[in-house]
Formats: sequence, C-alpha cells, structure tokens
Amino acid sequence: MNKPFAITLDVGSSLANLTGSWRTSKPVYVDRIPPCNMTCPAGEDIQGWLYHAESGDYRAAWEHLMRENPLPAIMGRACYHTCESACNRGQLDTAVSIHAVERFLGDLAIKEGWLITDKAPPTGKKVLVIGAGPSGLSASYHLARLGHAVTLCDAGPLPGGMMRFGIPKYRLPREVLDAEIGRIVALGVELKLNTKIDDIPKAMKDGGYDACFAAVGAHLAKRVDIPAPDAARILDAVSVLRHMETGEEPPMLGRRVIVYGGGNTAMDVARTAKRLGAEAMVVYRRTREQMPAHDFEVREAEEEGVVMHWLRTVKQVDEASFTVEKMTIGADGWPQPTGEFETIEADTLVLALGQEVDTTVLSKIDGVKVTRDGTIQVDQGMMTGYPGLFAGGDMVPSDRTVTVAVGHGKKAARNIDSWLKGASFAPTPRHGLATFERLNPWYYTDAPKTVQPTLDILRRRTSFEEIHSGLDETNALFEARRCLSCGNCFECDNCFGVCPDNAVIKLGPGKRFDFNYDFCKGCGICAAECPCGAIDMVPEEK
Repeated sequence: MNKPFAITLDVGSSLANLTGSWRTSKPVYVDRIPPCNMTCPAGEDIQGWLYHAESGDYRAAWEHLMRENPLPAIMGRACYHTCESACNRGQLDTAVSIHAVERFLGDLAIKEGWLITDKAPPTGKKVLVIGAGPSGLSASYHLARLGHAVTLCDAGPLPGGMMRFGIPKYRLPREVLDAEIGRIVALGVELKLNTKIDDIPKAMKDGGYDACFAAVGAHLAKRVDIPAPDAARILDAVSVLRHMETGEEPPMLGRRVIVYGGGNTAMDVARTAKRLGAEAMVVYRRTREQMPAHDFEVREAEEEGVVMHWLRTVKQVDEASFTVEKMTIGADGWPQPTGEFETIEADTLVLALGQEVDTTVLSKIDGVKVTRDGTIQVDQGMMTGYPGLFAGGDMVPSDRTVTVAVGHGKKAARNIDSWLKGASFAPTPRHGLATFERLNPWYYTDAPKTVQPTLDILRRRTSFEEIHSGLDETNALFEARRCLSCGNCFECDNCFGVCPDNAVIKLGPGKRFDFNYDFCKGCGICAAECPCGAIDMVPEEK
C-alpha cells in the first residue's frame, strides 16, 4: 500500500531536480518603493497607510500615518501633494486622491478624539525647540515620542507659525489647526508662547537643555523701493494675513487693492481682500506660466473675481493711482521693460514679493554659518556648526512648504535622538523605484478619482468658510482602494493561481509567498502576471 506512494515521490523528486538545468532565470519576490512614497517631503509611507484604509481599518491607517507625520488633517488641506503628481495611477486614469484620504483620516481622528499614547520611556534628556510652526511642532512630536522632555517656545501669541499667520481660514480652518497642535501638547510637550529666545547658548545652559532645534519661520516681508508719497498706502502681505488672525482690527484696504507678486502668498492675500469686499488685482512682471503660484491657486483666485495683470511691474505710486510698466519676455527668458506705461486706479498696494527669515539669533553663535541666501548651513543630520544646535524649516536652504517643514522636524528629531545617544542616525536604505512599466494595469478597472465638493462661488467671495469639503467614508474607502500597490505584494494570489508547476507556496495571511525552486521551470508567467510588479526574473546561478 505504501510502495506506490514512495515511488511517486521519488519520481517527482528526480524530475524536479532536472528543472534547475532547464532554467536560465528564476523568479524572486521583491519590494520596491512606490513613487508616492519617494516624492513625499514628509517621508510618509503612503502606500502603507492606504493599505489599512482600503480594508476599512481607519484607526490602524491613522496610526501608521502618524509614525511619520503628526499633522494629517492639516496636511490633507495645506500640502501641495507632489505624491499625486508622481502617482502611477495617473497614467491609467487619474491619480489617487491621496491628500483627500489623508484629510479624511485626520478629520476622523479629531472627531473621535484619537490620541497617540505609545511613547518611549523617559530618557532624562531635555530638548529646546524654538518656533511652533510645522517644523517645530513635528520635531517636538517625534522627540516626545522618543522619550525626551521637550519645551517648545514661540515668540508669537498663538502656535502654528505660518500655518496660522500665512494660510487663510478658507484653506485651513483654525479648529483643525488647534486640534492637531493640542494632540502634540498632550504628549507632554511644554508650550511657551510670547517667549522670544535671544541667546540660544544661554537659554540651553540656564534651562539645562541637552540639545536645541531652531525652526523660526519666514515672517519678514521682502521690500522693494518704489517712489511713493508719504500718504500712499503700502502694506506687506504677511502683515495683512497676520492681522486677520490675531483678532486685531483688519487693515483698511480700501475699495480697490493691488497685490504685487506672483506666489501663493499673493494669491492668498488677493483672495482675502476679495472676501473683505475689495476689488482685488494682481500685478506680476512675468507670464502666468512663469508664475510660482500653484495653478489651482491662480485658477481659484480668478474664479473668485481676482483680476490678473500679467507682464506688468509697479514703477510709481500716487495717492490713488499706480503707474505700471509693460514688460516683455526676452530671449533669455527674463522680463524686459518696454518703456510703455499705463495707470491703474487703486487705494492700496500690498507687497507679496516673498519672505525672509530673521537668522540673527543663530548667526552670532560661534560655529554657525550663514549661506549666501541668508539661510543657515547645516550638515546631513541638520546640525549647525555649534554642537547640539540643529536647524530646519524656513531657516535652512529648501522649498518653503508645510510638508517640507514637517519632514525637517522629523529628520532633526531622529538625528537629535541619535546625537544624544552618542551615535549617528542611519536612515533605512531605500528599495528601487516601482515604475508604471512594471505594472499590469489590465487587472484594474477604470475608476476616476472622487472629486471633493466645493463651496459655491458666491459664498467663496463673501465668507471665510472652507472652500473644499472632505470625503465621506464611502468615498474615502473607494479612493483608498484605487491604490495599485505599486512594487509591493498585496497577496492577490495571481502568482499562486497562474503557476503551471505549483511552485508558489502560500505562507499565510500577511506573510506573502515563497517559491519552491525544485518545481519551478523559470517560465516567468508569475512575473508577467503580477499586477504590482513585485516579482523579478533574475539569472540562474549555475
């Protein structure tokens, strides 16, 4: 009875041993980094938290997201989501609306009162963080979770930095901002407002701090010399937006307002002026295509009635009129004056020509170097030339966005933690990129992304209500499930089902698969049929 069975095994084994000589290549399972993760300045594992969200486990998705970014409800609104520009699904139909799902998770966490409770035991180390903007808040959060005692100081009356004083309420409601800051403070972070630090080494010594992270925002408006009488009303965009936030009497803008500049701040202040009842105009010396403001900001401003004057530069200001010169784009791509002038009637000029950081508090410290553009030089670990003093956010050379600042705070926190332990922080090596060419999109049906509801145009022009609404649970779940899991196995069972040799071994839920090379002939069908490109065919070793 047992003999035939023994013979079958023996024959199968002998045949299997021959397959190695047949193969020129064999399949191996790989992990690749999806383009959304690769491009996220905050270093989020986007695909990781989307995996939990698409299964409906929103708490797990939020907790996974919070490993890297403590401000998901803010980021879902204020981030310019470069991840979506890189999303492979955009080459199939439309990119996954990652920011909308992130916002859904962040808003749900606020509604449900979710808190982060897991943190390392106290280390006995104290860290001073200067600046309660996105970078300082991020650093404080990660340092607190690592077990360090954190004191967060800010010279202003309210926390949030440029998220509060630079982003209008119609883009970022203050109850959302306050809720996410409150969660960070609940971790044990000591928040001190109206506290300006003028001497960092002294503050560190007097407070017994072992390290410091400086993240002062770009609150100083750039100026330009324009001939103008004393009676002319010339304001700066930062001050206008700040007055809107502090509860002070908003500046008298008059009936007609010119905003001079072409960045996102120019769009924000022009749209704010429109909501205050003024006729808002933007004057910019280049073309729309050259404008640094994001396209959706310009489009929404135009929808709300903001008038754009391209290829114009302000030359002179009178009490109620402005002389502008027409410009043209030269062969070198730079704007050139034409000698042609025109007059625009307006009551106020608001300068939105960019912001600078006051680096005085750091530049006078021994060992700290200031770059040619006025920012602070830091090493790969974000430490300045003064031992134990780190810097990030607007203070260092980088793009000035909320997402970049959050990423700086996390990176600084991890390097501070390693430095306090007498070690160097070593980031985990990254896998290769999961490109669209590696995917098999025929396994996916067309499913264009869900469009977020938008406030009607009349209410947008006359109120500071939030413009874009969030997704409900049904839409958020649908959107999360549009993720293609680029480059990483999600256990779809395709390889298991198509293998003609039964060489694929299921290891159990969450453990993925393995190959039995005694049976594999190296035909490559598994790699060809893997939807997410998680199988490579590699040369057979002889």
